[in-house]
Amino acid sequence: MATPALKNSPLPRDAKQALGALGTARERTLALVAELDDEQLERVHSPIMSPLVWDLAHIAAYEDLWLGHRHGRLQLLRPELAALYDAFETPRAVRGQIEALGPEDARAYMSAVRARTQEVIAERGVGDGLLCEMVVRHELQHAETMRQTMAIAELLPAIEASRAGAALAADDPPAGWLAVPAGAFAMGAGADGFAYDNERPRHAVELPAFAIARRPVSNQSWMSFSEGGGYERREWWSREGWAWKEEHDITHHPAVAKGRPEAPVCHVSWFEADAFARAHDTRLPTEAEWEKAATWTQQPSAPELAGIGRVWEWTGSQFVGYPGFEPYPYREYSQVFFEQAYRVLRGGSWASDPRVATLTFRNWDLPQRRQIFAGVRLAREL
Repeated sequence: MATPALKNSPLPRDAKQALGALGTARERTLALVAELDDEQLERVHSPIMSPLVWDLAHIAAYEDLWLGHRHGRLQLLRPELAALYDAFETPRAVRGQIEALGPEDARAYMSAVRARTQEVIAERGVGDGLLCEMVVRHELQHAETMRQTMAIAELLPAIEASRAGAALAADDPPAGWLAVPAGAFAMGAGADGFAYDNERPRHAVELPAFAIARRPVSNQSWMSFSEGGGYERREWWSREGWAWKEEHDITHHPAVAKGRPEAPVCHVSWFEADAFARAHDTRLPTEAEWEKAATWTQQPSAPELAGIGRVWEWTGSQFVGYPGFEPYPYREYSQVFFEQAYRVLRGGSWASDPRVATLTFRNWDLPQRRQIFAGVRLAREL
């Protein structure tokens, strides 16, 4: 139902667009969990993931912080919930142990926050639009995180599971290598429009010539690696990767054997991706190589790389800031993760919204993680 402010005054175009984007994201979030019962929403399905109901309330708390409080200059709607639904104050390991909002209350909180957001935008506009866009994309990103949890718990709707395991399109470029010549390119997002702080500033990067696989690694290729001793040959693994594999008795993810042979392999950790590349006398692309290859074409009318957007693709790069990096609008989004163990992933997955997963977007995770919808694209020297 429209609020009085929305009913009584026409909204500027940018405000309508912002509210439309917020509304679309919310519809998709609620539809994703519509068939789940309260127990499924509240259960801890994995120790490294949040209960789904925590994600729902977190989405609301984030929106209220940035649009109601920071942009609208209102007091927080539920100040007692601020720390509970702050990702740093309440890490994933404890989210299933705390007294949090139940599903009905979480949905009510989402609705109440959205009503305030509508009022704020009707009264104050969207400003430069960046905070509204950040909130939209935050919800879209959490929808992918929730899909990760649902995949672990085998709760994905059938139509979503089919998207996860679909083969590449028949008209995608064939297997083989794309040769990328030496030279400089402009890496990162430009100054205009929305981008996350870690995508900027755009800067020149000089690269030697390299080759990158036109297609991501398939389930069939991964199973050949696994059955050919891939998880037994010590020489293919880094020291850290081998220790992780041995400690947790790691072999290929069950989804690989169950999946279509020609579909991109998914649920692969960086350690495994690195070992696979070594076993094939190749390597993972750096993120600069990945971005140059994804944005450079010999034939502008035809894509050069197949499968971008099907699975996140691990790169060999550590997650660090670009030269001249400045945190915006808060350092906890990116800066606190720099120069640690996190590795960069590029390209997006079947569960990513294209609004988020642009060609300059940088995802990151720990090298042992494989709950994400991540696969592999190989690179080599020329």
